[in-house]
Amino acid sequence: MSERGALRGLRVLMWVVIAIEVPVYLVWLVQVGYLTGQELLRGDLSRWAPPVLLPPAAVLFCVMAGWTWWLSVVASTRSPLRERWIVISLVFVAAFSVFCGVASVDDPSVSVGLLSAALTGLGMIGLFFIPAAASRQLPDVIRRRSRRAAAARGEADPDPQ
Repeated sequence: MSERGALRGLRVLMWVVIAIEVPVYLVWLVQVGYLTGQELLRGDLSRWAPPVLLPPAAVLFCVMAGWTWWLSVVASTRSPLRERWIVISLVFVAAFSVFCGVASVDDPSVSVGLLSAALTGLGMIGLFFIPAAASRQLPDVIRRRSRRAAAARGEADPDPQ
């Protein structure tokens, strides 16, 4: 398989993963947010906050963190994941998602927590990688990184430019 075909295959694979993980995660967030909110007192307007606010917050925080990370990868700078606000926003989304997943069932258990953590992790990964998958610079970044890795191993550069 040619390099161009491999890069196209990687991009297609990324979009397939995103197309599966993200909708499942967002539908799950709405469902568990609704069920968690229904545990609050009747008449309390905050019972609608989890299903209405959690999915957009997850999309916003995860895609924003992914965009910031991707821009630093393209620019070859230090990872912004070292920035406190990015990590805090991702931890907030993860914690609240898992909490709603566990709080939404009548009999919480370890398996419910693990399922909530798995759905949260997969969905957040899908959201996080949207900017990279959508970027026209993805092939260039992959080539640059593979040349750096080959140089670090002491191999000759197969594509000198």
